[in-house]
Amino acid sequence: MSTVFEGFERQYCEISANLSRKCTSASHLEGEQKKQKISEVKAELEDAEALIRKMDLEARSLQPNVKAMLLAKLREYKSDLNNLKSEVKRMTSANANQAARDELLEAGMADTKMVAADQRGRLLMSTERLNTSSDRIKESRRTMLETEELGVSILQDLHGQRQSLLHAHDTLHGVDDSIGRSRKILTAMSRRMDRNKYLIGSIITVLVIVIILILYFKLRH
Repeated sequence: MSTVFEGFERQYCEISANLSRKCTSASHLEGEQKKQKISEVKAELEDAEALIRKMDLEARSLQPNVKAMLLAKLREYKSDLNNLKSEVKRMTSANANQAARDELLEAGMADTKMVAADQRGRLLMSTERLNTSSDRIKESRRTMLETEELGVSILQDLHGQRQSLLHAHDTLHGVDDSIGRSRKILTAMSRRMDRNKYLIGSIITVLVIVIILILYFKLRH
C-alpha cells in the first residue's frame, strides 16, 4: 500500500465525515444560516474532489495488483462523494424554491400559486435533467474503469504468455544442446568402433600368418 495514498485517504475520510455532519445540520436550518452552511459544504466538497483526483493519480502510478485494489476502493469514495453532492444539490434546490416563493409573495402577484407551481415544475425538470446527466456520467465512469481493469487483466495475461514462451524457448535450446552432445558422443563411439575393427583385423591377420608359419615349419620337419 502506498503511504502517499493512505495520507490522502485519511484526509478524505475526515472531510467526508465532516461533510455528512454539516449536511445534516444544514437540513435543519433556514434562511441565511442555511445558505452559509451550504457554502461551507460546497467549499469542502471542492477539497474532497481534489483529494479524490490525487488518490486517483497516485493509484494509477503503482503496480497493477495494488493499482486494481486501490481503484476499487477509490470507486467507493467517488460514489460517497457523489451522494454528498446530490444531497447538497437537493438542499440548494429546496433553498432556491423557498427563495423564489418568498420573492413572489413579497411582490404581491395575484397569480402567486400558479407562478410558484410553474417555477417548481421547471426546477423539478432541471433537477431531473441534472440527475439524468449525473447518472450518465457515473455510467460512463464505470464503463471506463471496467475497460481499464479489463486492459490491465489482458496485459497481465500477455505477460504470463510471454514468460511461458521464453521458458519454452530455453527448454528447446537445452534440448538442442543435448542433441548436439549426443551426436558428438555417437560420432566418437563410431570412430572408436572403426579403430577397433581395424585393430582386430590386424590381430587376426597376424595370428593367421603365425599359424601358417608354424604349420609350414612343422611340415618341413
